[in-house]
Amino acid sequence: MKIVILDWDTMTSGGDISPEKFNRLGDVTVYGLTSPEQTAERIADADAVLCNKVLITGEIMDKCPNLKYIGLFATGFNNIDVDAAAARNITVCNSGRYSTNAVAQQVFAYILDHYSRIRQYDDAVRRGEWTSSPTFSYFPFPTGEIAGKTIAIVGYGSIGSRVAQLASAFGMEVIVCSRTYHDDLPYEQTDLISAASRADILTVHCPLTAETKGLADAKLFGAMKSSAVFINTSRGPVVNENDLAFALRSGSIAAAYTDVLSSEPMPEDHPLKGIDNCIITPHTAWAAYETRVRLNSIVYDCLEAWSKGSPINKVN
Repeated sequence: MKIVILDWDTMTSGGDISPEKFNRLGDVTVYGLTSPEQTAERIADADAVLCNKVLITGEIMDKCPNLKYIGLFATGFNNIDVDAAAARNITVCNSGRYSTNAVAQQVFAYILDHYSRIRQYDDAVRRGEWTSSPTFSYFPFPTGEIAGKTIAIVGYGSIGSRVAQLASAFGMEVIVCSRTYHDDLPYEQTDLISAASRADILTVHCPLTAETKGLADAKLFGAMKSSAVFINTSRGPVVNENDLAFALRSGSIAAAYTDVLSSEPMPEDHPLKGIDNCIITPHTAWAAYETRVRLNSIVYDCLEAWSKGSPINKVN
């Protein structure tokens, strides 16, 4: 079996993870990154292609007559035309539940950053402000306890439910907004606007679909408290970024933390760039070393299962 990996550089930091294990399943060719113009040529005679974010359309599939399998180093599969793949008997498999712990951890890194002000106090100490303080304790930046705060969780899949568990451990009040009603949910479930109006923190964990695109918009931000924090670690297009920028600049909400944008890498003219109360990380929530090792193993297991005639994580 001829296997082509199109964007291995999205999986490794300084070579800390190797694609070598895929050699057990066939003849492997690895590319660090692949441009749209290179895709068809590079997988022209491949039986299986593995990628993270490379776009594979029906037109590309038509140029690859041997292609039978597309495996994703990701949960989302919007970069693959799954209907075109199904029509051509090409199996598409994604990788679910690999990043639950890492993403939930980053959500709380954001929350703790906002309420404990670690960055601001470290900067103040480095500037010498503590050494010149007349009192032993120097606290010009207001801090707060997260115990007792209300966190609204939009989307109750593996990550959303893990965030809820951690929030409960911190003594927070948890409310959930989900497209699916859960009879056994240990938390209050309500609609989106009601959740937003009560939240001290609103964190988004839903997939990107036609229904969720632009979900976080002016109406949502207008319903939130002026002291509230908005967090997005799902997908960039879930948020209307112009509306978020306006909400932050106008003081409609206190702060936003986002790990994802509608266009990545971040363009120079992005509406959220340079806003003081908007903290942006470059799509790192999923990227913990342990998470990437787990993801690599899931992709391998999916390809091996398909090669044996019993595909898992099939999305088409």
